[in-house]
Order: sequence, then C-alpha cells, then structure tokens
Amino acid sequence: MAHGLVDVRILQREYLLAISRAVTAELDLQDVLRIILRAAVELVAGKAGMIALHHPELDSVRVAAVYGIPAQLVDHFAPLLHDIPQGDANEQEAELTRRLQLVARRSNLGFTQMVRLPMMSGGETIGLIYVFLSGTPYHLPKDAALLLSGFAEQAAIAVKNARLYEQVNKEKQRLDAIIQQNADGVMILDQSLRITVFNRALSRMVGLAPEEAIGKLHENVFTWLSLKSDMDLHEALANGWPLPGAAHLYVEGDLQRPFQEHLETADGKRVSLGITYAPLMDGDGRMTDIIANVRDLTRYREEEALQKTFISVVSHELKTPVSIIKGYAGTLRRQDANWSPEIIQDSLAVIEEEADNLTDLIDSLLEVSRLQAGTFNLEVSEDVQLNRVVENTARKFGNQSDKHTITVQFASEFPPIWGDERRLGQVLNNLLSNAIKYSPEGGEIVIRGEVHPQHVTVSVRDSGIGIPDHEQHRIFQKFSRLDNALSRKTEGTGLGLFLCKAIIEAHNGRIWFHKNPDGPGTTFTFSLPRN
Repeated sequence: MAHGLVDVRILQREYLLAISRAVTAELDLQDVLRIILRAAVELVAGKAGMIALHHPELDSVRVAAVYGIPAQLVDHFAPLLHDIPQGDANEQEAELTRRLQLVARRSNLGFTQMVRLPMMSGGETIGLIYVFLSGTPYHLPKDAALLLSGFAEQAAIAVKNARLYEQVNKEKQRLDAIIQQNADGVMILDQSLRITVFNRALSRMVGLAPEEAIGKLHENVFTWLSLKSDMDLHEALANGWPLPGAAHLYVEGDLQRPFQEHLETADGKRVSLGITYAPLMDGDGRMTDIIANVRDLTRYREEEALQKTFISVVSHELKTPVSIIKGYAGTLRRQDANWSPEIIQDSLAVIEEEADNLTDLIDSLLEVSRLQAGTFNLEVSEDVQLNRVVENTARKFGNQSDKHTITVQFASEFPPIWGDERRLGQVLNNLLSNAIKYSPEGGEIVIRGEVHPQHVTVSVRDSGIGIPDHEQHRIFQKFSRLDNALSRKTEGTGLGLFLCKAIIEAHNGRIWFHKNPDGPGTTFTFSLPRN
C-alpha cells in the first residue's frame, strides 16, 4: 500500500505541475478544461471524466467538458449535476452511488465507481470534476485523497483565470465592435502619437485603410490645409496640454487627404473635420494614450455655404420683381405724364408678370417649408394626362425663346397616371426652364415619353453646358446651384430640382440625370408608376 501511495504522490506532483503550466501558459478555457480532465482521469486510472462548471448568473451547473464519454450520451449524466440532499456523509455517498448506477444503466458504459472533486477557489464553487472507473473497486489512500483535493484547487485556479481571460477578451471584442461600428471616426494614439486604433468610419473620412493608418504618426495622416481652431494637437502638447480642468482639446479644420483615389469631396482634395482629443491618464497623472473622436463636417460646411448663397440669391430674386413692380407703378402714377393706353397696358402686363414671378418664388419657398415640416401633401387625380401637361408646358416655353426648338416625342396611347397634375406641371416647368437657362446658345430640347409594363418615363434632353462631375452629388440638394459664370448671371434660387425630386418621390417615382453620350448637354428623366 505504501508503494501505491508513493506512486499516487508522484503522479500528483506531475499533474499538479501540468496544471500549473496550464495556469501560466494556457488561458483558453476549453484547453484548460481538457488538460485538467485528462490529468484527473489518468491520476486515478479512470476510464472517463467530466467537468461541470457553476454559472452564478444562471444559478445552475452545466457540463463544460467530457473525456471518454460519447457526445450523444452526455445528457444521461444529468442526475449527477443535481444538488445532493443534506445529510451525513454515508447518506450522501449512498445517494451518489444510486445516481451513478442510474447513469451507468442509461449510458451502458459499465461505470462502477466515481470520484467527485469540488473545484473551490476563495470560498467560491467553480465547478466539479467527475472521474468514472469500471471493474475492480478502487480504494484511494487517505493521503492521496488530500492530494487530490489540492489538485482540484489548482484546477479551480486555472479555470477561474481562463474564465477571467475569456470575460476580458469578450469585453475587448465588444468594445472593438462598438468602435468599428461607430458612425463617428474613432482613433487612439499612444504616447509617441502613433495611431494604434483607426476605425472604419474614420477610414472613409480620410481615404486611408485602417491597416495603412495604424502605426503611422498622427502628423503624417492629419496634415491640415487650414485650421479654424487656435492650435492643432502638436501645438497644444507643446503648450502644456492637457491642462487641469480643460482636458479635452477640440481641433477643427480642412484636412489634406493622403490618397486621392478615395476622395468624395467636391474639390477632390480636402475634407472638413472636427476632432475632440481626450487624454487617458494613469494613476500618477501621466498621459498614456489619447482617444480622438472625429466628425466629418464637410457636408455641414457645404450646407452652410449653400445657405449663405441662398440668402444672397433669394434676397436678389425677391428684390428684382419688387423693384420692377414699384418702378412701373411709380411711373404710371406720375401726375405730369399723359400715358397712352398702349403704354399703360404694356406697363400693367409687366407688373402682372413680375407679380407672377414673385408668387412662384414665394410658392417654392412655402413648398420647401412644408417639406421640412412634414406637411407636404398631394392633391391626387386618378387620370392625369401627362402627355397633355407636357404639350402645354412645351407650348408655353416655346413662345418665350427664339433660340430653342422644343420637340415632344411621346409614345402612342400614353396611359393616364395617378398623381397631382399641378405639381407634376411644376416638375416639367422646372426641368424645361433649366434646359433653356443652361443652354444659352440655343439648340434642340427634346421631351420624350415612354411606356413600360410597370411605369412610364418622361425625359428632358438639352444641348447645354452639362453638369461638372464634382457638382453632381449635390444637384438635387436645396439651395444648390452650379458654381460657374453662367449660373451667377442666371436667375434662380437653387430650389427647383430639390422640389422636383420631392414631388416625384411623393408619387412613388424617382428622378435621375446623365450626360448625353452622343453630344453636349444633360438628360433629366423621371419615372412614375402606372398604377
């Protein structure tokens, strides 16, 4: 028996060493469980083994690893996981024996004996190790049982460490996912201002892939063309940032993008960013990292510029008809003039025309305000004859321009469609007005109507100046006008195409444009459902 005790102690030391290695070298929970289980089975010359871990959040014990037990038979071992009723040691032993016999019958694995080792750490139950034996009853010496308890304690430490590592790893993955899925740009810099984290949103902003940015110095990626702030990050650090009570640093400006093939901005070279830098301090008050939250202000700056343009244009557009109306009215009121009936009629016609222009402008502004307030509604008619609306619009504009030839080409038997006839007339007015304004040299304007199984399309093709590539992305935005010499001479508020898009989409249709493939100019097309 002494020889057996020595063997067990030798084995115990070897397996304790194996567990110690698992604690220090292996933190994957499943690998740790596999090492523990194999060691326990071999330690008592068992046939199979099982580890059940306690889950405090679920208040339950579940099988976490098996050795020598077919997967389809694991459910048969459930009775062993239930709590043992309170009683003396003999009663508990008898209950375990009864349960083992039940398991042996169900699984048909021939187990006759079981060693059950609780895994405890700091008074906390981590789980249970089960080793199953068969054949001749195996009697553990008293000293060996004590050593096995030590083995179970080492196993508990290994499992606890692996679980902590798993928990930390899951939390890291969760935080990484939050950073990567964040709509704002997120970047982390180390003490030397090298980029260690660079999320996808920031990658899209600056046109640099995360793997290209990570490891680079901050100054090599963020090269400012102009700053709206007093200083950038490097100047702030040189001036003693972070300061007590003012830890956050906000920097705003226009950035030079590193790689032009990724560019999406209007001028193709810069992007407006606002960056908030927050220092991460250690216990001694030293800065270890800098976390930066980055927002793309490009669209905001474009919108800001467009609104300034809008205020300027609208004030001019409102002032012009008012000035003309006032001028003609003042002239007609002169007491010292005796105007002929023809002059009076011509003057009144001009006043009426300018009043109509003023009404159209006010209507456009009201339509935009309704859209923004969500009160934009259609006055629907079920049988709008779109071909007749087009013909009337073409006739009206044809009488206003001698330079342009307006041709209408509609499919025969063009079907009536569901819609708001007045607003669809607005769309055609805007498209045809733009076609004339932006083809100052004249030429042919073709309005084409086509019938498809599920929808109809109407297109307006001009031979004008076209739309530059860098302005195409904002052509349907409110207050948007082409930035060229012709646009600056041409009347307009930049609301026409914005309203066209809103009206067509309210009809469950869509509107788009393309360059003419066989000549100068642009074709605008909208589609409307037939039913």
